[in-house]
Amino acid sequence: MKILVPIKRVADPDNASKLKVSADGKSVTSEGLEWKMNPFDDWSLEAALRLTENAAEKNARVGEVVLISIGPNDEHTQRIIREGLAKGAERGILVDGQDVGLDSDIVASVLKAVVDKESPDLVVMGKQAADGDSNVAGTKLAEKLGWPIINYAMKIKTNDDGKTLEVQRELDTGVATVKVTGPAVLTTSDRILQPGSVKNGVTPDDHQYAKLEVGGRYASLKGIMQAKKKPIDQMSLGDLGVDTTKALSYTKFELPPARSGETTFVEDVAELVDKLHNTAKVI
Repeated sequence: MKILVPIKRVADPDNASKLKVSADGKSVTSEGLEWKMNPFDDWSLEAALRLTENAAEKNARVGEVVLISIGPNDEHTQRIIREGLAKGAERGILVDGQDVGLDSDIVASVLKAVVDKESPDLVVMGKQAADGDSNVAGTKLAEKLGWPIINYAMKIKTNDDGKTLEVQRELDTGVATVKVTGPAVLTTSDRILQPGSVKNGVTPDDHQYAKLEVGGRYASLKGIMQAKKKPIDQMSLGDLGVDTTKALSYTKFELPPARSGETTFVEDVAELVDKLHNTAKVI
């Protein structure tokens, strides 16, 4: 099974409070912030690694994971790709592009071009990016490919090398079980990190992965050393023949107004409801 996993470098979400708006209000600046792998993509990488390994045998890879990152060709993007390679992915692809020149439609077009070149069995990607939170690139990619898509996957099961899959997807009202024939696009929920969330027909069904609370697996020292030798292909948007005309543009950014720090106490619930309804007008 060959899986393409898009990963993005984003400003560390834990430092989101330090983001600033440029003086002209046309952009959000991230100077001084650390870059890390988009957490949602880290979940998807973990799912892809589980689908392409025999976890009962140490370092037994039974498939291929190819990473793709679209962003500046700098040390930060390179480091994010190397991090994924250290965790177990086989190859990386870096498509040079500046954040200000990208939107979800361009990202989906780039991914389609790479899918056409790589012919993966699955694309497993984060449901959204922690910086833009638009949550549409996966769906746009599936539309451009004409592939089925399952969003918010929390459990994945296959017994035939990914040709058919049974996927449980998270809904606001519960869980939906969907059967799909590949190739397909999947986006993942954080519940994909649970010990029994992925069954690939190779790892014994009774195998239980370690419980992961926040992100995917840590890279081993051996994996880090091996990652230095793994290939990262580099290309440009022009190499892929992608139309770089943006479908979405932002006109203005504003920080929320500072809080006054004042506190008003009420006597009872009835007064609280009255103030929320008639004064604050939020209900």
